[in-house]
Amino acid sequence: MGPVHRIFATAVADVYPHYVTKAEKKGRAKDEVDEVVRWLTGFDQATLERHLAERTTFADFFDAADLNPHVSLITGSVCGVKVQEVEDPLMRRIRYLDKLVDELARGKAMDKVLRRGATAG
Repeated sequence: MGPVHRIFATAVADVYPHYVTKAEKKGRAKDEVDEVVRWLTGFDQATLERHLAERTTFADFFDAADLNPHVSLITGSVCGVKVQEVEDPLMRRIRYLDKLVDELARGKAMDKVLRRGATAG
């Protein structure tokens, strides 16, 4: 067991603007980032905004989330690490979010980012 990652205690609100900036630099919209977050977490927009306003930590944010049943379809690497191989469940969820925002910023169609039309296992 390594040390607890600093990101776990970081407020989602501290990282969220970076997700939005990353997407907007590539011509995507904040609404699309929100849609990706809602898809992953099961939160509605009001709940997402409340978590941001209350400065919920990543640990509590994902603890409150009802993860999308298709998360197993999120594969590939973030920062050289294959998301599906991240052992820590919380870190894997954070990496899922990173990966979805990456795909959005890379111009992938929203249907592909949200794994629509794909079936899990």
